Amino acid sequence: MSDPRRVLLMTHPSRPEALEVAIGVAERLAEAGIEVRVPAGEIADSILGQHPLSVVHDDVPPEEIELVVVLGGDGTILRGAEVARRPGVPVLGVNLGHVGFLAEAEREDIDATVEHIVDRDYRVEERMTLDVVATLDGREIARSWALNEVTVEKASRERMLVLTAEIDGRPLSTWGCDGVVMATPTGSTAYAFSAGGPVVWPGVEAVLVVPISAHALFARPLVVAPTSNLAVDLVRGTEGHGVLWCDGRRAVDLPPGARIEVSRSAEPVRLARLSTSPFTDRLVAKFDLSIHGWRGRRQADPGS
Repeated sequence: MSDPRRVLLMTHPSRPEALEVAIGVAERLAEAGIEVRVPAGEIADSILGQHPLSVVHDDVPPEEIELVVVLGGDGTILRGAEVARRPGVPVLGVNLGHVGFLAEAEREDIDATVEHIVDRDYRVEERMTLDVVATLDGREIARSWALNEVTVEKASRERMLVLTAEIDGRPLSTWGCDGVVMATPTGSTAYAFSAGGPVVWPGVEAVLVVPISAHALFARPLVVAPTSNLAVDLVRGTEGHGVLWCDGRRAVDLPPGARIEVSRSAEPVRLARLSTSPFTDRLVAKFDLSIHGWRGRRQADPGS
């Protein structure tokens, strides 16, 4: 007798449309003999968690989960990555949001996606992540990680931050700025791109350093080696307090004098891929969607 197959299903717990789509996926997977788990918490209390086919994920070791299937936008997929990263379970994202660079499929591909899951017809791609440690006077005040980016941002709109950026133990530059983004290639199409950074193909191993609205002669985006150790110091004697963000989800307040060290993590995130098409195709499709999709939405709903 073969081992039971289990999939962890995640979506946004307060979006009825996403929950309805998730119930449909759960029913199709259950028909194929795959046990559907949902994480404890808000989702477990939703109509998805209360569905007879769903089992709350509280008594099965994470390594016994075959796949984490996430239905939603990049924010929801990042939540799935938090659950899946440490046990090394692949994450398969289906986009129910706007652009969804982390997603592998779109909503209209739901039926085909379920077939791929049932047939185990997917490949797994590892994406590098970043470790981050924040200290103050040598005392650790925060430790986290990021799949997309680590950012240090100003806490107050009225005051800029004064930051000294350091690479491999050597001071690079001091910026009066709104902040700085340190991103992986996966995150190059997210916050780093919005801040003026380059798009980096996932097959390139590198880390981006992108200053945000810096008042300095040298404040260009940088692409450094994945083995580089990055550090950012909030210069003492200034009134600007900062906030450390990891993937735009986990935040820590930073007083002047805080030091943030970022390096490549030994624990990647594993993404399930259904298509063998190059990243160029995905890039063109997503940017075309972000332009024409929003334009079409504004035309259809002038009051939005």
